[in-house]
Amino acid sequence: MIGSFTFENLPCRVVFGSGTLAAAKAEVERFGGQRALVLTTPQQEAQGKALGQALGPLYAGLFAGATMHTPVEVTTHAIAAMKACDADCVVALGGGSTTGLGKALALRTGINQLCIPTTYAGSEMTPILGQTENGLKTTVRDTAVLPETVIYDVDLTMTLPVGLTATSGINAIAHAVEALYARDTNPVTSLMAEEGIRALARALPAIAAKPDDRAARSDALYGAWLCGVCLGTVGMALHHKLCHTLGGTFDLPHAETHTIVLPHALAYNAPAVPDAMARIARAIGAADASQGLFDLARQLGAKVALRDMGMPESGIDKAADLAVTNAYWNPRPLERGAIRDLIARAWTGEPPVATKAVA
Repeated sequence: MIGSFTFENLPCRVVFGSGTLAAAKAEVERFGGQRALVLTTPQQEAQGKALGQALGPLYAGLFAGATMHTPVEVTTHAIAAMKACDADCVVALGGGSTTGLGKALALRTGINQLCIPTTYAGSEMTPILGQTENGLKTTVRDTAVLPETVIYDVDLTMTLPVGLTATSGINAIAHAVEALYARDTNPVTSLMAEEGIRALARALPAIAAKPDDRAARSDALYGAWLCGVCLGTVGMALHHKLCHTLGGTFDLPHAETHTIVLPHALAYNAPAVPDAMARIARAIGAADASQGLFDLARQLGAKVALRDMGMPESGIDKAADLAVTNAYWNPRPLERGAIRDLIARAWTGEPPVATKAVA
């Protein structure tokens, strides 16, 4: 029986396909942009300049300083760059770091955004912004940060390294996993979540075996879009809280942290969400959801230990303390001891273990 639920469809235009980058100029014009500042990371500066040339008279300038966790000071520098070239909109080309910078600029200035993701992060489909200041990462949920338009071009993902493909893809899967047991879950989002997990779980091993497999790359980008919609539509829980805590506190890479933590966070919540566990297991073709995700990461050659990301062992207790501060919803009550054990297992790279909640 379908119970009561609320579903809110977020206003965002999506252009999906191959060669769709060519639509960038028309999409900027569509929302009234006249002078666009292109945003990239330093590593993608050349791609940003090429995009700027394609924008023609709409191109106002390039800011190639985006970095992970969206530091507030970087946003301040980007605002200065906007003012210097008199930009009235931004075009964010890149992964989650560049998308985050575009969102931060929208929040602080109200400008329109065209987002062109080159990874599977999915944050482009959400009204969520994570920012870092003085070593602390905070999250804002505001429709003001949702891009007006997102262009998905499979061609831009064809050269994404297999290692980044794996972690970026599992990062996307994490959004759909938590959507299946969200407090405000609904049938529509759950359908998208299971389909997104299925598409990515099928595509990622195919890409690892043959990186230029266009069909697999298309499936992965499609799955990432669906998972991003899930992240933007319903609330998240322990897994995302842990990853924000670990990333912001220890400056750990975002996608890799999600990849390592996900099986363990899911195992923690497993006793409270049997239906979600069954759907995840079915989507990835495994007997057990958390172990299946752990095995998928290993199959793809991804790192499975936080210590390999540079997190100190002394940080386990600090992370556990932070994870239980500031009340947030989770299907299983937050138990500091069990969460510490979860983080410890993720730190060493041991397989996930489901534990019963304290009575």
